Amino acid sequence: MKIKNKMSFNTYKNTKGENIFFTGTPDLDLLEKVSLGPGDIWHSSLDQGYRNTFQDLVYFAATFWWHFNDYDGLDSCISWRVNPRSFAIRENVWKQIHHFDNDYTTDHMRGLDFGFKALKYSGAVVLYQKALFNSENQCIEISTKDRYLFYRKNLKYSHALYMLLRKGFWKFSEWKYYFWAKNNAVKAPEKLINNQPLKPLNGKPTVSYIIPTMMRQEYTLQLLNDLKNQTYLPTQVVIVDATPEKERDLTLYNFKDFPFEITLKWQITKGSCRARNEAVELCTKDYIIFGDDDIRLQKDFVENHLRFLQTYKVDACNGLDIMADHHRQDLNDLERKVKNLEDYRLHVSVSHNFNNANSCVRRDLVNQLVGNDINYDGGYGEDADFGLSLFKIGVTVLYNPFSRNLHLKPPSGGYRFWGMQAKILGKRRKKQPWELDTPVKKIRPVPSPTIMYQFEKHFNENQKKEYKFKYFLFYLVKNKKATLIFRLLNIPFKLLQYKKSVFYAKKLNELGPRYK
Repeated sequence: MKIKNKMSFNTYKNTKGENIFFTGTPDLDLLEKVSLGPGDIWHSSLDQGYRNTFQDLVYFAATFWWHFNDYDGLDSCISWRVNPRSFAIRENVWKQIHHFDNDYTTDHMRGLDFGFKALKYSGAVVLYQKALFNSENQCIEISTKDRYLFYRKNLKYSHALYMLLRKGFWKFSEWKYYFWAKNNAVKAPEKLINNQPLKPLNGKPTVSYIIPTMMRQEYTLQLLNDLKNQTYLPTQVVIVDATPEKERDLTLYNFKDFPFEITLKWQITKGSCRARNEAVELCTKDYIIFGDDDIRLQKDFVENHLRFLQTYKVDACNGLDIMADHHRQDLNDLERKVKNLEDYRLHVSVSHNFNNANSCVRRDLVNQLVGNDINYDGGYGEDADFGLSLFKIGVTVLYNPFSRNLHLKPPSGGYRFWGMQAKILGKRRKKQPWELDTPVKKIRPVPSPTIMYQFEKHFNENQKKEYKFKYFLFYLVKNKKATLIFRLLNIPFKLLQYKKSVFYAKKLNELGPRYK
């Protein structure tokens, strides 16, 4: 029997009077509990045959979409793989989002399409909950027709074309359903769930605000003044300053004028990851807000982080990071930019990335992860790694559009000063931390070895293989046609660079995550 668009739900009214629609036979005591917590949709599909199903999504996002993989050993976590015969959803959410699509040939695919749209496009928090529904061993099979239908309904045209290339352009069935979907499927418009109004702050949670800085003391003072003017003050500000001793202006730091505790540590180690970890060790408050030194903050920035976490009943969030046009812009420019933002950037959703310039996490969770993996020092990707590591232990990280900053990106200073050395070859090059005991010589590794390390650390062999194929394909086709012959001739050298990057990534992965 097929699931119909106009479904017949059972209804559970929780102790707050909210209606929860459900199919199947959930544990009502557990449904009561989860309905009072975070989330919009709950299921136990990972114990019903859906875990890591639909691996053909690799042609959409080989390594950069966090929610591709399901993780073992968790009682609750984000997962979009919904079994339509055993799930629960808040009534008000059901009324706002796309329902089940009867164009698919199986209920399994209707559930996957529903959960994917809800998570990626509607901003719904879709949670796996262990034991909410009974376990069962289902065999999830996805037809070629449904696969192309999903791609055309949910993703860009180029993704379906790429899948055709990779799955087998020599196969008649692939071409048949590629053209069928192209001619018959229509990508559905996005339907965003309404944001919840932020509730007044409950209690007096304490906040440690972290500022890693290097050769930007004036920008750090500017940020301190923004923190001084907050509607809800941080309790503690921890500054880890890596400015070389000869370039420090000790007269700039006069902390008597600020209404919060300030801890200053002069950094003698190298790298922003080490700086943040040294700062985390000094934090003592309920929450940690991570910030960069080159940002400006609206007055309700800290308060809105706390109100957001309490309203949505989660323990971690990313704020809205807006890039400045130039480093001289101010809070008036930030206000103007917010008014001109696309609608989706002002809506709450599950985070698909993590930003160390603007994020708030409960301190005990930060301590559980220890901090940033210092294998990323000298490269890129440490903040994404931290956010993904939170997801892998079952933490729900939400995007918080209410706490906004303006990211100035000055032309000089900052921790990238060290990382820029990675582009230099020869005697002038300063060794990067990720080089370990094998300094770079004649061949510079590309892509960044730390990005490749992230792939080694978090993604499987098939995903890494697909990233490599796409990387070289895009190198050939995403540039000017006039230089195609040069790029073809350059492929052997690009392969050497790629191989060198993988070499360093594997060495880092064998070493394992490090924090000191």
